[in-house]
Amino acid sequence: MPTPRGTLAWTAATERPDLLAPPVAAVAASVPGLLVAEIDPGLADTAALCDAYDVDLAKSANCVVVAARRAGVTTYAAVMVLATHRADINGVVRRHLGARKISFAPMEDAVSLTGMEFGGITPVGLPDDWAVLVDDAVAEAGEVCIGSGVRRSKLVVEAAALLALPHAERLALASHAG
Repeated sequence: MPTPRGTLAWTAATERPDLLAPPVAAVAASVPGLLVAEIDPGLADTAALCDAYDVDLAKSANCVVVAARRAGVTTYAAVMVLATHRADINGVVRRHLGARKISFAPMEDAVSLTGMEFGGITPVGLPDDWAVLVDDAVAEAGEVCIGSGVRRSKLVVEAAALLALPHAERLALASHAG
């Protein structure tokens, strides 16, 4: 039976900073119960990870970086949504951020602004001025598997700890992907 932890060997994130992107390692101690597990970086994508390590897809949350623009100013935000759901980026997220236009942030921008690897970006350790929008389904999921800032590991954390991150907000952002 798949679980958020699957068959991975978990340890306190503070004990393995080598498995975290530098911005994540810098704040790991401030996130209660944060665990990390090493994975094959070739299996970092959600579907592959869940299949290879028996991680529950419905307990895996993805972090999407969006760029919101209004009056020539671009702001960035992280959107947390379960792997089984689809975030309403152009509707709910755009309106919530007060943007005229919104898009997924270009990979180069997401990587350079977060100090994390593409495919491993996580809300833990994001820049202080970024909004972290947590979908209701993530907030209600209990323990979730998320990125660690690098492709060679994953984090497990209680959704309540995500909601305690700076600038985190809970919203109805997504619909079931089918």
